[in-house]
Amino acid sequence: MNNSSPKIIAEQTVFPILFALSFSHLLNDTIQSLIPAIYPIIKNSYRLSFSQIGLITLTFQMAASLFQPFVGLYTDKKPQPYSLATGMGFTLIGLITLSQASNFYFILVSVALIGTGSSIFHPEASRMAHAASGGKRGLAQSVFQLGGNAGSSLGPLLAAWIIVPHGQMSVVWFSVIALLAIVVLTYVGNWYKSYLVKLKERAKTQAQVVTNNFSKNKVVLAIIILLVLIFSKYFYMASLTSYFTFYLIQKFDVSVQTSQIYLFVFLFSVAAGTLVGGPIGDKFGRKYVIWGSILGTAPFALLLPHANLFWTGVLIVPIGMILASAFSAILVYAQELIPGKVGLVAGLFFGFAFGMGGIGSALLGKLADAKGITYVYHICAFLPLIGLLTAFLPNISTTKK
Repeated sequence: MNNSSPKIIAEQTVFPILFALSFSHLLNDTIQSLIPAIYPIIKNSYRLSFSQIGLITLTFQMAASLFQPFVGLYTDKKPQPYSLATGMGFTLIGLITLSQASNFYFILVSVALIGTGSSIFHPEASRMAHAASGGKRGLAQSVFQLGGNAGSSLGPLLAAWIIVPHGQMSVVWFSVIALLAIVVLTYVGNWYKSYLVKLKERAKTQAQVVTNNFSKNKVVLAIIILLVLIFSKYFYMASLTSYFTFYLIQKFDVSVQTSQIYLFVFLFSVAAGTLVGGPIGDKFGRKYVIWGSILGTAPFALLLPHANLFWTGVLIVPIGMILASAFSAILVYAQELIPGKVGLVAGLFFGFAFGMGGIGSALLGKLADAKGITYVYHICAFLPLIGLLTAFLPNISTTKK
């Protein structure tokens, strides 16, 4: 790989790097998913309200979102090959402090550290996936996202198997995952450093360029629509990732461990659906994937609050799979709208997604305290209908250079 010319590097998909990025994304998001997975434990231990649970999510998501556009903007100008390993160092510290947290405010500081690590990880990892894509940008983002969503699905299982039986202090055992991620990300950083050196030797090596004649106003409108779609997706996701266990426990009187298994089924469905959106978008157009993904979730979401336990378990599978295909398509579509700003766009959209997840969790926690957890799912069921806005997005064509 190091002996390849920059033209070959740019035009061939570097699958070892994509898989390494996907694996590190799995490790990163496994750690992140431990936060909502331990909510039933800390809610009882510290006698927290749903509003306080929402505030924990908000703190984590805001820390994970606010810095991302700035990280992306900076690395667009000055790429940092080893920033991923550095970001994972923040996550490692956050894990250790979370395991030792003795009160609500200590928990907030801990999740903020984990969120900071995530804010460094996502924009630059997305840029490296773009660099290794060989022009197959949708596929590259889907592979990258697959790792993250798979990692998110593991959190509830790990919580059920390890944290529930052994308590909050067992969170420190997962520092091994962070250390492994640092090793993998150092390897990726070495490749990216070599890639950047060779890229400087020959300018303009990308296999594909986006051609569009859209006015600035049309691009801005399209970006706003995409952000609104992200809002609908991640508000709805927040209702499931943060409160689904409480919903199952309250409505169906299941145990904490059983509720974690149902949450795993949903998150695993999200992981399974991730690979679909990117390749289909590469072949047929990203707009169609966005349309089908967000709006296609609506009928299942509308049925969910009225289902019994069996059908709840059935419905969360298509909800997760269909909804999951949207993000990769949205991200690459936005990068094609604004060529040359890969890091900035990745930081903006990852950051906005995390921010919406955090704000959504906080607001839904307030709503759950006021109206009950079941009421939250009746309201959130209508969010996927916002996918109708996809009709107003322009078509983007790509041509070989």
